[in-house]
Amino acid sequence: MNYKLLKSEIRFKGKVFDHQVDEIEYESGNKGIREIAIHPGGAVVVPVKDDGKIILVKQFRYPLQKTLIELPAGKLDKGEDPLVCATRELEEETGYKAKQIKKLGEIYTAPGYCTEILHIYSASGLIPGNHNREEGEHGMEILEYSLDEIENMIRNGEITDAKTIVGIYYLKNLNNH
Repeated sequence: MNYKLLKSEIRFKGKVFDHQVDEIEYESGNKGIREIAIHPGGAVVVPVKDDGKIILVKQFRYPLQKTLIELPAGKLDKGEDPLVCATRELEEETGYKAKQIKKLGEIYTAPGYCTEILHIYSASGLIPGNHNREEGEHGMEILEYSLDEIENMIRNGEITDAKTIVGIYYLKNLNNH
């Protein structure tokens, strides 16, 4: 590393993430500021039904003021095992429980300014049940598509959510069914 940390301060503690501001000094003597969103991370689930259909959710995303088609996902509670989060979010958002959940990988969502890591799982042996959505998820719709249909939706811009695109990539290329 070509810098030293001079000062680090949490400027804002939020419900979803904290805002940290670091003052650094490079070996050259130049100083800089780094702003970091400190995020606990999350879990993403690629639920695959016995017929091969993949379950997605359609939900309104407030920051974008848009409705997106995504894989079920959610934020980790402090210190929570990502597998526990994945299991919870699958049932919360879709009503399904899974007989098998397998980790496919993890991604850094925005490493230039955020510490968020998303843990991506596949889920199979799905058992339908009742969802238990949070208040902001009440308008959420459940969708089912084949892998080919989803890949077409990615190609034509209907699915633009990064964690969903990566989850589908992992399922297709890393999952040994």
